[in-house]
Amino acid sequence: MKLNLANPFTNMQRTMEIDDEKKLLPFYEKRMGTEVPGDSLGEEFKGYVFKISGGNDKQGFPMMQGVLTTSRVRLLLRKGMKCYRPRRTGEMRRKSVRGCIASPDLSILNLVVVKRGPQDIPGLTDGERPRRLGPKRASKIRKLFNLGPQDDVRKYVIRRKVEGRNKTRAPKIQRLVTPQRIQRKRRRIALRIKREQTSRANMKAYYKMCL
Repeated sequence: MKLNLANPFTNMQRTMEIDDEKKLLPFYEKRMGTEVPGDSLGEEFKGYVFKISGGNDKQGFPMMQGVLTTSRVRLLLRKGMKCYRPRRTGEMRRKSVRGCIASPDLSILNLVVVKRGPQDIPGLTDGERPRRLGPKRASKIRKLFNLGPQDDVRKYVIRRKVEGRNKTRAPKIQRLVTPQRIQRKRRRIALRIKREQTSRANMKAYYKMCL
């Protein structure tokens, strides 16, 4: 079985193949989201704790959270559910998915480092890969730079260099509250109130006409 190890602290990822089934026994019969110690994988993994985040079986069917079985099942999936991307509006489809409990039938198991051990693992904890892009959402930028509600977020946007050109680009800030946005919201509320008042007036006129 292959193990896909991911370290969110260093943004690094490593894939390794385990041939000895005894090393994988602590991971079997465990659900997705369960934290499992990695001491059984070898000396370099002593002290590490991994969280099971998913996997695929030998035919490529993915594990789905909430399906409490070790086998494969066929579920009717719709928009918003895992393991399914609809092609048309309102489309539902019955698809095969693997249960959320790990078993020997899996070909690859995805693990995330939750707790780090005393030894470094080559390709996983011995370095750090910097993030290419900064945050886009206004609240995330405020949290990163410890800004208050009155500070201008636009000055703190992390720009990136364009390869081959002598210029930089800045992402569009999402959920940024501007005077124009407040004005549009006020206009929407005013139009809604006006529609309600017109509807009430038309209803009163209709009742008078009926009487």
